[in-house]
Amino acid sequence: MPKDNIERAIKNAMGKDQSDYKEVTYEGYGPHGVAIFVDTLTDNTTRTVGDVRSVFNKFNGNLGTQGSLSFLFDHKCVFTFKKTDGLDMDEMILDLIDYGVEDEYDEDEEENSITIYGDPSSFGAIQKHLEENGFEVTGAEFTRIPNDLKDVTPEERETIDKMIEKLEDFDDVQTVYTNMKPETIEE
Repeated sequence: MPKDNIERAIKNAMGKDQSDYKEVTYEGYGPHGVAIFVDTLTDNTTRTVGDVRSVFNKFNGNLGTQGSLSFLFDHKCVFTFKKTDGLDMDEMILDLIDYGVEDEYDEDEEENSITIYGDPSSFGAIQKHLEENGFEVTGAEFTRIPNDLKDVTPEERETIDKMIEKLEDFDDVQTVYTNMKPETIEE
């Protein structure tokens, strides 16, 4: 998420009663059939839906009803923590399965870190377990992971990237997710 978006959201929240804010997710298809999720935090849903809809319309997309694309994405919480010496990941995963953590994880040898994925409703319990067991958590967030990635041409990617940029320009938009296949880097 761009730093500017975070700073604007904080400034907006400081001047208003924070209980007025609602988390709202908008979803639809963007150009070239790419599925797009837009997570927002807003004090005015009428303004926000108008802003989001205008971008979808400008890029020949279709804003759908809430839940219409949920089958295309898995909603998960993600934790990244420093790997400790002698850590038995199989044993750790067995401990964490009770908290809704999946048995698959990513290991980054360069960063000496582990990334685990879990059920979003277990976010607090997973975080507490990691901290109580002395792990240095370096990242914790909610994310949407696409189940099926869509291939796009470089020209299509450029259009979709412009749409995402327009969406991220709005103060209320927190995160934008797509099922667009990541760009491959040719060596």
